[in-house]
Amino acid sequence: MGEMIARNRWRLVYGAGDVGLMGEVARTTMALGGKTMGVIPTHLLQVERGRHDLSQLVITETMHERKKVMFANSDAIVVLPGGAGSLDEFFEVLTWRQLKLHEKPILLLNSADYWSPLVSLVDHIIDTGFAEPSLRGFFETLSGVEDVERVLTALTPDVRA
Repeated sequence: MGEMIARNRWRLVYGAGDVGLMGEVARTTMALGGKTMGVIPTHLLQVERGRHDLSQLVITETMHERKKVMFANSDAIVVLPGGAGSLDEFFEVLTWRQLKLHEKPILLLNSADYWSPLVSLVDHIIDTGFAEPSLRGFFETLSGVEDVERVLTALTPDVRA
């Protein structure tokens, strides 16, 4: 993912942590000359070992403000395999899309079918009448980084730095 972002001269906007999958994506993006914007609330600076060598670092007071700043500075949302924070961010932008608050692409990187149970849950929510079938059309599930690159290039050809 980091290689793809740097190659396309896109900017990575993420939570500014230096751990886990996103920390690795940021390290790779920066190592290859890509731009990075990290957004982290003060209370996570120590927990997530926030990076301070990013192209841009924004420190917020709250998690809500963090998500708002990340969203405002993103042209698309790509959700990599992750935990509760990834789910929180996914459902927030999905809800905003459902409420017609944005039209940004939302992409689930479904490596090794990681997000397949989540997609099944969304389908279940629709099938049981708790959401309109249009909900399923607000995000796209992709199996690899190559697919993410293809979709982002087609959707956002004008976002290159």
